[in-house]
Amino acid sequence: MSKPLLAPPLASDTAMVLAAGIGKRMRPLTATRPKPMVKVLGKPLIDHTLDRLADAGIARAVVNAHYLADQLEAHLSHRKAPVVTMSDERGALLETGGGMVKAAKAGLLPDPFFALNSDNIWLDGPRNVFVELSSVWDADRMDALVLVVRHPVAHNYQGVGDFHLDALGRVSRRTHGRVAPYIYSGIQLVSHRLLRDAPDGGFSTNILWNRAIEEGRLFGHVHTGEWIEVGEPAHIAPAEALLTRM
Repeated sequence: MSKPLLAPPLASDTAMVLAAGIGKRMRPLTATRPKPMVKVLGKPLIDHTLDRLADAGIARAVVNAHYLADQLEAHLSHRKAPVVTMSDERGALLETGGGMVKAAKAGLLPDPFFALNSDNIWLDGPRNVFVELSSVWDADRMDALVLVVRHPVAHNYQGVGDFHLDALGRVSRRTHGRVAPYIYSGIQLVSHRLLRDAPDGGFSTNILWNRAIEEGRLFGHVHTGEWIEVGEPAHIAPAEALLTRM
């Protein structure tokens, strides 16, 4: 079987959608459904994400599932674009880092691959975010390239930021007691090099990012559109209002 042609602007034809979390902040809506099935404008969050992948021409999505996994798997079973492959984490919650490592070891993820959280909605700037990340990707220098947003376009966000970027785009952490200008969007482009020598079991991607920061191999790219956090029930109405206006 011939391999599908990859659109030239994209660094990968595959994205992993991280959808296994319990969704405690979204309670009580997640008492009977997984967080990716919570609806915004009548559409589950997971479909907002997958529709954007399809629009960008990304052919394959790997979706991990743990909490109420049967619901999510049944919902995605009829999806045509992108083609969805489930990464079953029913046996143990592996968090973001462990989930990526499991899928990579199972041969589900090419090198590199996109990775996305399933609880954010974004609007593109002049180009879609996957083309934006692909346009600056440099496998020789980068273990991961994270999409970051500035505070003025981070709707529903009430935190103090995550990262600083230097003139070359290299990432450093926010220092204690200060505000950082950039917020992680939940979207990144990942090399398998980031996943090397990873811990066993469940762990946060932050462990791998910290090593990449020390080695000068974690880079950031600033999003040119809008970004909406949908992490708790109070975020849904403002998100719907904003999306309706735009």
